[in-house]
Amino acid sequence: MTTYGMLIDVDRCTGCYNCFLSCKDEYCGNDYPGYSASQPEFGQFWMNIKEVERGEYPKVKVDYTPIPCMQCKNAPCVQVAQNGAAYMRDDGIVIIDPEKAKGQKEIADACPYRVIYWNDALQLPQKCTFCAHLLDKGWKQPRCIESCPTDAKVFGDLDDPNSEISKLKASGNYEVLRPEFNASPKVLYASLPKRFISGEVLLSDKKSECAQGIKVTLQKNGARVSDTITDVYGDFEFDGLEQGTGYSVKVEFDGYASISLEVASRIDTHLGEIELVPKG
Repeated sequence: MTTYGMLIDVDRCTGCYNCFLSCKDEYCGNDYPGYSASQPEFGQFWMNIKEVERGEYPKVKVDYTPIPCMQCKNAPCVQVAQNGAAYMRDDGIVIIDPEKAKGQKEIADACPYRVIYWNDALQLPQKCTFCAHLLDKGWKQPRCIESCPTDAKVFGDLDDPNSEISKLKASGNYEVLRPEFNASPKVLYASLPKRFISGEVLLSDKKSECAQGIKVTLQKNGARVSDTITDVYGDFEFDGLEQGTGYSVKVEFDGYASISLEVASRIDTHLGEIELVPKG
C-alpha cells in the first residue's frame, strides 16, 4: 500500500515561485483526461505561495508558505461531490474528475483551505493533483518538488517507514495547517510562522562594541523554555512561540547586573536595546 504525502519546510522556502511556475507550465493549456482539465493562466493557484510579513521596523521577517491541495483524508470535497465526481485514490491522492464534476460548484465551496478553484468558463472545480498523471507514468515526484532549488518540499510514501518523508514525520518536527478543520491533510509542515521575540543587548561601559555572546533565557511560568546567546551584532531571537502566551526574557552576563523583561506574545515583539550595567 502506498499513501503519498508532502512535507514543506517553510524555513527553507525563499519565495522563488519555481514551484508555482512549474505547475503553470505543466497544466496551463494541457488537458489530462481523467485527471484534470487545463488550468487557466490567471486566477488559479494550484501551488499558492502565501507571503507572511511578521514584526515591524526595525525587526521585520518575511516567510513564504506554499499551499497546494492538502489531499485530505477526510476531504469535504469528496463528501459533497455527486456521482463520484471527487474521490480519493488508493494512494491517497484526491482527484476531481474533469467530466463528472462539471456544474458542481459546491465541490469548490466545500474546501476549508480554499485551494479548489472554480473555472467559470468550463463550469468546473479544479485543483492540484500531486501530478498524478506523471506518477502513474513512473515519475517519483510532482513537478513542484522537482523544481524546488532549496529542497523545501519532500514528497513520498507515508506508509513506507524507510522513505524520507516518513523519517521526517517520525521526528515529530511537523504539523498540519489549520488543524481545527479536522480534515487530516496529507500535506505536512515544518516551521510554520508563529510569534517571535527579539532584541539587542548593549553593555553600558562598552557601547562602541557589539555585545556578542551574551546569554539570553526565555522562560514561561518560571520554567526555562529555551536559551540562546547574542550574535556578532548583539542581537537575539526566539521564534516559533505560542500566540497570546506570557513569557519572560532574562539577559545575563558575568560582571553585569542581569535584567528580566515580561513579554506577552500577542504580536511579534522586538524589545529594542537592552542595556546591561556593571555590578557595583
